[in-house]
Amino acid sequence: MVVASSAAGGLLEAQVGTVRGVLFDIDDTLVDLEYSMTTALREVSEHLLPGLDQSGWERFGRIFTHETTHYYDQYLAGELTFNEQRLLRGRAALGHFGIELADGEESHQWLTAYIQKQPSYVKPFPDVLPLLDVLDRAGIPYGAVSNNVHDYQRAKLDGAGLERVAHLVGTDTLGVAKPNPAIYLEGVRLLGTAPSETLYVGDNRLLDAEGSTAAGLQGVWLNRNAETAAHFSGAAVSTLAELLPLFH
Repeated sequence: MVVASSAAGGLLEAQVGTVRGVLFDIDDTLVDLEYSMTTALREVSEHLLPGLDQSGWERFGRIFTHETTHYYDQYLAGELTFNEQRLLRGRAALGHFGIELADGEESHQWLTAYIQKQPSYVKPFPDVLPLLDVLDRAGIPYGAVSNNVHDYQRAKLDGAGLERVAHLVGTDTLGVAKPNPAIYLEGVRLLGTAPSETLYVGDNRLLDAEGSTAAGLQGVWLNRNAETAAHFSGAAVSTLAELLPLFH
């Protein structure tokens, strides 16, 4: 049994109680997906945008990663395949700079190159392994619940050197996605813990912190980018290192 200590400080101490298990989101929580996407995007698109400066590439990456997520929502709803949403997001980013990615071979080559290169840039954040080491030493079971399919995320974790995250729930595990309570509760079942004694940590305030809390878990928003949310009153940390005192 682990109880939040006074070293955890402030709001976290007040809002986190007994913790017997921990579940994580994966993308931009355990692994730096944004880095892997933007790095691969630039590599496969430089021949189309040879004169683009650094600020332009940052804008390009932001369109793909943050401003076209409605295509990912369509994928989750079963309206697009995973690769269709990738291509549409790429077209939107290129289109912003006046480049039209043609149907057929050009689109196929661009998408194929991206699919091949992006996984090689996936890596865990520096604060991940120290926390997993502490959880292992404390005998606290942990796992991941993701809004992507199991096998794809399993390969991503393994490729990033996170094979030890053995318990994994994907959108195809039960046929539902976050914030459906069932997907979090399946993760809890795999850990063998109670929802109220399971921490859920993720970078998406709505899907991770608020969604898991609504399902009966102890949700924590990993707010790496210091986003503001005036009406959010839940537990939040800026780095996984802030959770370490909970397990000592």
